[in-house]
Amino acid sequence: MLRTTQWLLRTTAVIVIGVETLAFGRDRSATADAATATALAVSCIALALWALLEARGELRARRGTVLALLLTVIAVAAGSVSTQHGSSMIGVAVVAVVAAGTQTELATSWYIASAAAVAIAAGGLATDADTGSVLGYLLIVLVSLLAGHQRRSYRVQAEQSALLLQQVEQLRAEQRRVAVLDERARIAREIHDVLAHSLGALGIQIQAARALLEDHDCSDSDGNGHCHAGVERADEVLAVAQRMAGDGLTETRRAVNALRTDTASLDRQLATMAQEHRRLHRSAVRLRIDGDAAPLQSEQTLAVARVAQESLTNAAKHAPHREIQIVVLYEEEAVTLTVANALAPDGADAPTAGFTTVGFATVNGGYGLTGMRERLLLLGGTLTAGVDDGRWTVVAKVPR
Repeated sequence: MLRTTQWLLRTTAVIVIGVETLAFGRDRSATADAATATALAVSCIALALWALLEARGELRARRGTVLALLLTVIAVAAGSVSTQHGSSMIGVAVVAVVAAGTQTELATSWYIASAAAVAIAAGGLATDADTGSVLGYLLIVLVSLLAGHQRRSYRVQAEQSALLLQQVEQLRAEQRRVAVLDERARIAREIHDVLAHSLGALGIQIQAARALLEDHDCSDSDGNGHCHAGVERADEVLAVAQRMAGDGLTETRRAVNALRTDTASLDRQLATMAQEHRRLHRSAVRLRIDGDAAPLQSEQTLAVARVAQESLTNAAKHAPHREIQIVVLYEEEAVTLTVANALAPDGADAPTAGFTTVGFATVNGGYGLTGMRERLLLLGGTLTAGVDDGRWTVVAKVPR
């Protein structure tokens, strides 16, 4: 649309200039009229070739050489007769020079403008034109060249702006894609943590029930009710396991819903975990908060809570009924969570409440620690785990 408008303006300008020059010019000799008509014809032919090649898209393919040649022909032909008395052919030369400043290289545009200036000066000398008129035409050529350069600058800025806008849109699309991938990874971690905790605890209860049934075999009962008591105890354990399965499903749903909602404070979540662990696993859990508690970002709170949850599950698997200590230290630049539990000695009976020693199996050993480390690394935190002074200790640290 813009190109069509430009050509309509150019064509209209050349027609108006041609009519004014040939039909309404006065005080000119026949020789001057012939020269002007020839220059106008040459200019029109060059303009027609320019329009045809541009419409066919061949000017850009030839790197502007043909365009530069055509503009030079127009500028020289029109400039050479522009000093004729009453001639308006300088307008055709202006069209060529402006186009040169807009569409050709800088050096080429100056070359075309210089050719037009030389043609004007030569024409002025040949016709004994007034020096002021010649200088005025030369100034018009210079202003036309600068105007063409200004148009070129606007065009380049527009192209760069369009390219930058396209790059910004591509960047936003890439950011949206990365955000979707991050959200998927986050959901996977959340569901894994919830299921690993729930199913791990459920497996412990089922193994305990099987151990009770094996230890209280009714075929060897002494008739004192031991078999009946064992079955009752196993039924109680299985009831707890069934309740834990339902709780695990509920927690999974909550984990997915919590991905886009605010989470409870870290202290509150840890207190709930400690209370639930005492109820389900009959283990002493001590929670201590050191320092001035301060709210954390939801991602940080969730990460630290999952570390505590995974540590409690591991303690129930590997050291059942052993004391667990949870310490949260609020510092100025970081929050540190420490979960430590006493190790169960090999061959020793786990204390009591009707349970006998059971060698609980683990599932995906070590994967929970890997998941916790990955979660904390995303937040710039760290995680260490190992035996310290006879206690299995997990230390998680996240920056504030």
